[in-house]
Amino acid sequence: MHSCVHSWSRARALAAGAVPALLAERLPLSAAVGRVLVTPLAALTDLPAFDSSAMDGWAVSGPGPWRVRDTPVLAGDTCGPLAPGDAVAVATGAQVPAGASSVLRSEDAEWVDPLRNDAPPDGPTGALLAARRGRPAVGRDIRPRGQECRAGDALLPAGTPVTPAVVALAAACGYDTLAVSGRPTADLLVLGDELLDRGLPGRGRVRDALGPLLVPWLDALGARVGTHRRVPDELDALRTALARSTADVVLTTGGSARGPVDHVRRALEALGARTLVGGVAVRPGHPMLLAVLPDGRPVVGLPGNPLAAVAATATLAVPVLRTLAGLPPAAATGLPAGVRMAGCAPSTALLPVAVRGGAVHPLDYHGPAMLRGLAACDALAVVPPRGAEAGTVVELLPRPGEATVRGAGPLPVPARVLPGAAPASAPVSASARASAAAPASASSPAARDGVAA
Repeated sequence: MHSCVHSWSRARALAAGAVPALLAERLPLSAAVGRVLVTPLAALTDLPAFDSSAMDGWAVSGPGPWRVRDTPVLAGDTCGPLAPGDAVAVATGAQVPAGASSVLRSEDAEWVDPLRNDAPPDGPTGALLAARRGRPAVGRDIRPRGQECRAGDALLPAGTPVTPAVVALAAACGYDTLAVSGRPTADLLVLGDELLDRGLPGRGRVRDALGPLLVPWLDALGARVGTHRRVPDELDALRTALARSTADVVLTTGGSARGPVDHVRRALEALGARTLVGGVAVRPGHPMLLAVLPDGRPVVGLPGNPLAAVAATATLAVPVLRTLAGLPPAAATGLPAGVRMAGCAPSTALLPVAVRGGAVHPLDYHGPAMLRGLAACDALAVVPPRGAEAGTVVELLPRPGEATVRGAGPLPVPARVLPGAAPASAPVSASARASAAAPASASSPAARDGVAA
């Protein structure tokens, strides 16, 4: 199989472009959360759809005092128009009748006849109502029709992630369903005859840590995990498992290197797969791979060491899943290094870090087989091959299961230097420098990943 080793940023760009987005589907609002809009969300109606009351009180017409008429207007009710000098009790959210000039709040009203101040709040029909603090301004406490949007207004663009707030807006505008991206399915094949599913490790056996880590992580990334099973360290068994999978993406753990029982590359070759990424210049996780089966479905080969597998998932699996789900590559964010962070030239390093005082600090226990640093970290720092000096902004990746790094901001972009001028000396990350220099468009995966297309 093709074994070209790519830079970390190039490997991410290749992963993002390895597959097309899944076909769209139309779902009820309650089922659309977590997907992505495939068409713009336009208002189907004015919002509000009618003039409504912002407070409990009386809809009044004219300067007052006002004669109370009819029965109260509650939410969902309608009322005939008001003539000058009329008032009708209204509830918050109720439609304001035509002719109303404002809403007089309950606490700002009083009865002209003192004996009626103990009357029911809506007052008897014909009672005379006045304002305690002067005439309310015209339009006060009336939410005018179309205040938030007009029918046909563009509310959200295609590509917007569907959150509960997006669903609420769609419902308010009259939508019953939304056209959204498909949800990718993922199969997880765990390799390693030495793995235990329960009990204490020992006598050459170790616990499987990747299954418990990856299943909820894939779910948080929007994937539906189909098959999650152990596969023996046998070439035929792995080839059969890969051939039988129907998932949109397959992840394997272990066996991605070239040892005596590392069968992933040979199994993929036997199935006619095309290798896109045969290795990545990153520590840990360099034996990771990305291949595409003859039917176009991607296979991500993760190393068996836990932290190396996490690095490989963040590098290859996350971009693949985002593309399948219709999401663009995640915006790069970072924070300054609190201390000098050593590099691993010629490789990029992905290190568990803690955020303290607005800066990142490397954690101990960051070997490829270790999990202690990962469990305690706030993020994974992307350390350039030559390292990062204290104060230099380094790119940060969210820890498994999370979408963002708390407190991280957009990576700085170097200021444009005029011909003959000295370059700016502010430290920036390697990925930010590459992104500024890349000729690709700002919307392309290559541009967002800091590499040339």
